[in-house]
Amino acid sequence: MESSNGNKGVSARLMTRRDFVALAGTTGTLGYLSPISQLPPDDDETVVQARPRRPSTSITPGLHKLGLSAERDGLLYIPRGHVAKTNAPLVVMLHGAGRNGQAMDYTFSLADDFGVVIVAPDSRNRFGADVSYIDAALRYTFARCAVDSTRLALGGFSDGASYALSLGTANGDLFSHVMAFSPGSIARVEHRGKPRIFISHGREDAVLPIATTRRRIVPQLTGLGYDVTFREFDGPHTVPLPIAREAFEWFRK
Repeated sequence: MESSNGNKGVSARLMTRRDFVALAGTTGTLGYLSPISQLPPDDDETVVQARPRRPSTSITPGLHKLGLSAERDGLLYIPRGHVAKTNAPLVVMLHGAGRNGQAMDYTFSLADDFGVVIVAPDSRNRFGADVSYIDAALRYTFARCAVDSTRLALGGFSDGASYALSLGTANGDLFSHVMAFSPGSIARVEHRGKPRIFISHGREDAVLPIATTRRRIVPQLTGLGYDVTFREFDGPHTVPLPIAREAFEWFRK
């Protein structure tokens, strides 16, 4: 996915959804970087084990590589003015198909504005492997940053949004909030906790049509008792910065 509208948001190329397959018990297709052909077989594939703790070291504000992988790695952004021993809200941002954590850099200015730590891992290509890497990225971050456990979100764009909804509802005992920008599906997983959910979608989205979100994903989640905020906007497969800002304001309330 690539920017097509300057600083107004982040959008995706119109591309073939290569090899994407329907998942039993989902509302459509799911792929963070590439498709998965079946639901995760057990809890080891869906549960993030890392939990906030007292940091053992510190890290300076600014952009850092995670340094956890020689190839596909990810980024950690510490907002300006961050105080090492002060609990900060944190958002894990998941990119869309074919990209990496750098694609989520439009959230870094919002991180500065709202005092939010951003973790943007590169996907690993498979559900269980992605969970393991997100877990490792969080352990790395928790060892360096004091994190507010009541303000810990999982977010994403496009296929990353589908993944965030699926993984976020499976780990609602860790993630207090989920932010899904233009999702395409949600997998049927064992739900834990009740995170608050923010979903946005463009009415002219030709990549992942809004109808699935409007008619299936939002009603499914509200029917399960989730507190869902849904924002439609005039536009294509993108995250307009006003929508992203609204999501961060919602998260920080």
